[in-house]
Amino acid sequence: MIPSRYLRNAWYVAAWSSEIGRGLFERTILEQPVLLYRRENGEIAAIGNACPHRMAPLSMGKLIGDVVQCPYHGLRFDASGACVLNPHGDGMIPPRMKTPGFHAVERHGLVWLWFGDAEKADPATIPDFSCHLDPELAFVGGVIEMAANFELITDNLLDLAHSEFVHEGLLSSAGYTASKLQTIEKGTTIYSNRWAPDCDAMPAFHMIFEGHKEGDPVDHWAYMRWDAPAHMLLDVGITHPGRPRTEGAWIYGTDILTPKDATHTYYFWGITRAYKQDDPAAGELWRQVIKGAFEGQDQVVIEAQQRMLGTRTLEEANPVMFASDVAAQRARRLLARLVADQSSPSPDNAPLQQLRRDVGRTCNPIQPVV
Repeated sequence: MIPSRYLRNAWYVAAWSSEIGRGLFERTILEQPVLLYRRENGEIAAIGNACPHRMAPLSMGKLIGDVVQCPYHGLRFDASGACVLNPHGDGMIPPRMKTPGFHAVERHGLVWLWFGDAEKADPATIPDFSCHLDPELAFVGGVIEMAANFELITDNLLDLAHSEFVHEGLLSSAGYTASKLQTIEKGTTIYSNRWAPDCDAMPAFHMIFEGHKEGDPVDHWAYMRWDAPAHMLLDVGITHPGRPRTEGAWIYGTDILTPKDATHTYYFWGITRAYKQDDPAAGELWRQVIKGAFEGQDQVVIEAQQRMLGTRTLEEANPVMFASDVAAQRARRLLARLVADQSSPSPDNAPLQQLRRDVGRTCNPIQPVV
């Protein structure tokens, strides 16, 4: 059973598509041990990883055609989780000899799982991350496991005012601290938008913005889209003051959080860029930036937060909030309502490619493409 603190009736990312081959791949999601693999036709299968006989991990077994053989006693399970072979005694298969099967959908270069009511599993409610596979753009991505509750990481991502202090020398800009913040709620989608005109460029963006001299002012923007439970896409970039976004440098930042358990999270990150699409060095630069910023800075602070909280939730700690916390607080309240009645999220996502074309020449302020 999925613990009641989680939203069951929602899509969760289990892996990047590239992580799943013909081998057996294990991940614990919402405190459930899950086994993923590709069937012979290339489709993703997702079943419970614990053999119902003696709870041995099926991921230690082997794949025979489209069925998984338990490493302990050789019981075999198909892609629905049903036991299809008992090699012992008279071969009888007890009705309870099965492991859960999960809906799995491969979309936007990601594997999405549904843990809730089967009749509510509508792939149309998967948020739009089509930028990952857009032939006009270039993409790099990865996954980090953080020892922190996923909502603490969401708080961090919906309040980018921390960048001046946590990301000093890499993603820092005093302009973000003083920037104009706009929070919009549409259905179950929340937008946290920062516009910072005529300010210092983040060091990482100075490195990628050709023609920009260090110390010269820029118009900076960071527009974040949040969908429940914790699927975020960031439009962030800089351009010369008063000039269109197409004359600057910008990226999509993917931030998708999948709870492993109450105090551990899989952080699926991605960078999709609209410049130097054919230059591998540009992608490698962002890998290094992410390693420094997310693993070397954000992760350190957020995991320290979790240690201070222990088993308490943030609400139980009764924190003092600022105006800049509004988006994170709205996301927490919206998610709590969805969990309480187990309603399915309904993302309000405009098509990304069309948005880019519609607002590509905008300036002062730059219009968002999320």
